[in-house]
Amino acid sequence: MAADRENERYDVIVIGAGVIGAAVGYELARRGRRTLNIDKLPAAGYGSTSNSCAIIRFSYSTYDGVAMSWEGQHYWANWRDHLGGDVDERGLARFIRCGTALLKKPGGHHEKVIPLLGELGIPFEDWSVEELVARFPAFDPSVFGPPKRPDDESFWAEPTERLLGAVWTADSGYISDPQLSAHNLQRAAEAVGGRFRFNTAVTAIERDGGRVIGVTVDGPDGPEVLSAPVVVNVAGPHSFVVNRMAGLEGTMKIATRALRHEVHHVASPPGVDYEATGCHLQDGDTGIYIRPEAGDNILIGSEDPECDPREWVDDPDHFDREITEDQWQAQVLRLARRMPDLGVPNRRRGVVDLYDVADDWIPIYDRTDLSGFYVAIGTSGNQYKNAGVAAHCMAELIEAVEAGHDHDAAPLTVEGRYTGLAIDLGSFSRNRDINERSSFSVNG
Repeated sequence: MAADRENERYDVIVIGAGVIGAAVGYELARRGRRTLNIDKLPAAGYGSTSNSCAIIRFSYSTYDGVAMSWEGQHYWANWRDHLGGDVDERGLARFIRCGTALLKKPGGHHEKVIPLLGELGIPFEDWSVEELVARFPAFDPSVFGPPKRPDDESFWAEPTERLLGAVWTADSGYISDPQLSAHNLQRAAEAVGGRFRFNTAVTAIERDGGRVIGVTVDGPDGPEVLSAPVVVNVAGPHSFVVNRMAGLEGTMKIATRALRHEVHHVASPPGVDYEATGCHLQDGDTGIYIRPEAGDNILIGSEDPECDPREWVDDPDHFDREITEDQWQAQVLRLARRMPDLGVPNRRRGVVDLYDVADDWIPIYDRTDLSGFYVAIGTSGNQYKNAGVAAHCMAELIEAVEAGHDHDAAPLTVEGRYTGLAIDLGSFSRNRDINERSSFSVNG
C-alpha cells in the first residue's frame, strides 16, 4: 500500500471480507471498479463465514428466496469458472452434493416449498414415508413434535403418528470449507485488480452533506481517511454498528441484530457412515437441521423453534464462545430421537458464533438514505449459499442507482446470470413490510 494513505481513492470501499463481502468486492472489481475490501480480522472469511454450515439448499418460503437460492447454487456448481480459473494457491472449495431431505409433517414448511419448487422448475422428488425410510434407514419416521426441550416432561413421550414423507432435492448440499471459499473470492478479486486490507477497523463513515465520501480506519500510524463515492456495508454481525456510524440507525423499517448461535458435532451412529451416505436433513418436527461433517461426523444446528431461548448480542466483539450444556443437550437429544442409534457423547464439540439477523430473517440488499452507502446485511446464517448471486444483485443495484435509477420508487429486478430468473430486489428492501411468509428461522 502507498505510504500516504490519506490520498488513497477508490471507486468502491466494501466493509467486510466474509464470503459475501469478498464476493461483492470481486463482482465489482471484475466490472472494472477500483475496489478495496476492509476487514478488522486477519484474513478473508475469518469471521462468521468460517463457522458457517455452508449449506446449499432451496427450501425457502418466498418466491424470491427460492429463485435466488437456485440461481446461487449455479455459482457453486461452476465455482472454478466463476472465479476465472485456479486462482488460489490453497486450492478451491468443493461443492459436495449430498442432497436435502425436507421432512413433511402436517402443516409443515413443505407446504410452502413444494409449490415454489414447481413454479420455478427446480428438480425435486416428493417422497412417501416409505421412500424416506428406504433411502435413510437410520431415521425414525415418527412425529416427535412440536419441538421441545429435554426438560419438558413430554420430550420422551412415545410417538403416535408418522411423518408424511420428505421433499428431496438432489442438487443441494454443502461447501467443504467456507473460509477457503472466501479466500478463493479474495484471490479472484485481486486477479482483476481488487485490493484487501486486513487487521483494519473502520472507525467512522465520512460524509459530505447527504452523501458518503469514504471511511476512516485505524491505521498503524493513527487514523487514515480512505476516499470513495460508494461504500458497501457487508459487515455481518457488525452491520448494525456500521450503520450507526453512518447515522442510519432507525432510518430503516427493517433492522438487524446479532444473534448468538451454537452448532454441534457428533459421531455417526454405529454402522452409519454419515459423511459418505448422509444428506442435509431439515427436520422442522424436532427443530433441528443436520448435514454430514468431516471425519464421519454429523453437524447439528437449531432451526430456532419457539422453545429455544434467543440470545441477542449488543456488542459483537464480546460474547460467550463456549458451548452451553443446555443447548448441547437440546440439539443432540433431538437428533437422538430422529436417529435412535446415535450415541450421545459426554464431551461437547462444536462452534459458537454470531448471525446477522433481520427482523423477518430475510436479508437486506439495498441502498440507504445516505447516498452512495449500500447494505448487504442480515445475511449470516442463511445467505452463505447466495454469495455469488447476492454480489451480482448488489453490483447491478449500485450501477443502476449511481446512474440515477430511483430504486425506492421502482425496485430493480435483476436477471439471474445462470438461470435467467427474475429476482425482485424490492423483496430485500430496507423499507419492506415484515414478510409474513418468512419461516422466521435459520437452516444453515
